[in-house]
Amino acid sequence: MSVAIRIPTTLRTLTGGQSSVTVEGATVREVLAALDAAHPGFAERLIDEAGELRRFVNVFVADDDVRFMDGMSTPVPDGAEVSIIPAVAGG
Repeated sequence: MSVAIRIPTTLRTLTGGQSSVTVEGATVREVLAALDAAHPGFAERLIDEAGELRRFVNVFVADDDVRFMDGMSTPVPDGAEVSIIPAVAGG
């Protein structure tokens, strides 16, 4: 299943400046693993030691936050768009 991933500006150095890349995968876990295989460095920035998304990373499949779905097991339909959105903090 082909999936487009939108890459935030802060992580585009890992993709050679590309704002979007295409990978294969049926779940968020598979998609992020394929992203890391194609562009090493994503896993350590997005996934914690337990294999779950880091607290400051939000991932959306279409417009749905995977934290309110099945997390890393959330299905990703063929042709879907996955967005990685780092949390913003400050004051």
